[in-house]
Amino acid sequence: MRIIVITSPEFIPGEVSLINTLMEGGLWRMHIRKPQASLEEVRQLIQGIDSRWHERLSLHDHHELAMEYGCGIHLNARNPQPPGGWQGKTSASCHSIEEVEEKKGMCDYVFLSPIFNSISKQGYAAAFSEEQLRDASLTGIIDKRVVALGGITPKRLTEIESRGFGGAAFLGYVWNQAEGESFRCDLDTIFDGYLKPEH
Repeated sequence: MRIIVITSPEFIPGEVSLINTLMEGGLWRMHIRKPQASLEEVRQLIQGIDSRWHERLSLHDHHELAMEYGCGIHLNARNPQPPGGWQGKTSASCHSIEEVEEKKGMCDYVFLSPIFNSISKQGYAAAFSEEQLRDASLTGIIDKRVVALGGITPKRLTEIESRGFGGAAFLGYVWNQAEGESFRCDLDTIFDGYLKPEH
């Protein structure tokens, strides 16, 4: 299963170091989501991340930086279209099964959310019944190119995988414990063995 982490919307102390630690630990992709940040602030963040990981970053905003640094882009309500001539890795946010059907063909992968009650957004409840998710999986709408988002914790990865999702995106779970020593020292335990270090 592919594991993605989305940054906190605010800049946090030690963030670059934590991102490098996750990438070194085998994270599949890191999504840079800083909706209020300026282009220069996002540029500074990217420059702080080891350049060998740049191709495994995806930018939610300031897509022109993706062309400059070789990152991927993520399409959302703020940025619904890729830059002209874009040929790189593309993902998109989806909030309905119909949206997944519509966007999956034009993206390398898509997020479907919220699957569970959100950890980072208060009052942001799960939007799909077990029956809806099962039917979407049985009909091939949910497949290896669909990533579950919303309330994701390592304990739910087996369930997510069994529902046919190809990946899971973490947000609140990761950054809520970002200062803990276990985060830095034992990524394999935190992610239940799903991270595979690059060698």
